Amino acid sequence: MPIIDSHCHSWNYWPYLPEVPDPDHHGSVETLLDQMDVNGVDRATIVCAQIHRNRDNNDYVAGAVRRHPDRLDQFADVDSFWSDTYHTPGAAKRLEQAAEKWPMKAFTQYVASEDDGRWFNTQEGKDFFSVARDVGLIASLAIAPHHQNEVRKVAEAFPEVPILCHHMSALRSYGEDAWATVKNVTESAELPNIHLKLSGFHYLCQPDRVWDFPYHDTHWVYEACYEAFGTRLCWGSDFPVVKKAMTHLQSLEAFRSHLTFISDEDREAIQGGTLEMLLANARA
Repeated sequence: MPIIDSHCHSWNYWPYLPEVPDPDHHGSVETLLDQMDVNGVDRATIVCAQIHRNRDNNDYVAGAVRRHPDRLDQFADVDSFWSDTYHTPGAAKRLEQAAEKWPMKAFTQYVASEDDGRWFNTQEGKDFFSVARDVGLIASLAIAPHHQNEVRKVAEAFPEVPILCHHMSALRSYGEDAWATVKNVTESAELPNIHLKLSGFHYLCQPDRVWDFPYHDTHWVYEACYEAFGTRLCWGSDFPVVKKAMTHLQSLEAFRSHLTFISDEDREAIQGGTLEMLLANARA
């Protein structure tokens, strides 16, 4: 069974602070491919993010996918909250144009945390997801737990569109409302086309403990989500952003070696089998 990374990034220029000494290579496609080779990852889906100096990130990743079609897939950034077109009229047409321009298997959209998610179920949002359904695109969404209420409606209206929620839908393992938010997210498991990216261990833990591999304090969240979603979890590294907390290999082993409650059969599906099926069923 192949190992497929459901969530990584690649940029022509490192977009975040603090600055790094090699901003042209720290997040490059070449660096990503090298880490995949070293750590035995067969394929990766690159989640585009057209931020800061990388307004052409969709073009950059598309070029890499065309050079390495057997290793990489593109999840193109369409109308994320930092864009001028975020939830403005004409979203469906923009998604059509993106699918014509880039070799994308999915669109990705980062939703503003202050939003309530209702746009997804407006006529504009329904038209947008109608294009995703008709073209055969996966929806890769950066959403918070409170967005799940609206996402469930989308999933029910568009059962043909697989939905992948970034980083366990931004769950946290700490705080007074931690269990309530986990419960809200796991309710989405009732919709068979909603999936979670099993990634971002360092995001789920206390901010001052991002170094605390293998993140034991977060495991109860992953176990609750595994019990609800089963093999509709998809491992992801969050490379290269993950380097601020752990290595690329540790991002894999935090799941593969340390979430011992997952069965061997399900582990193979989560680290590649499920995503392989979704990619195979997406647009050619």
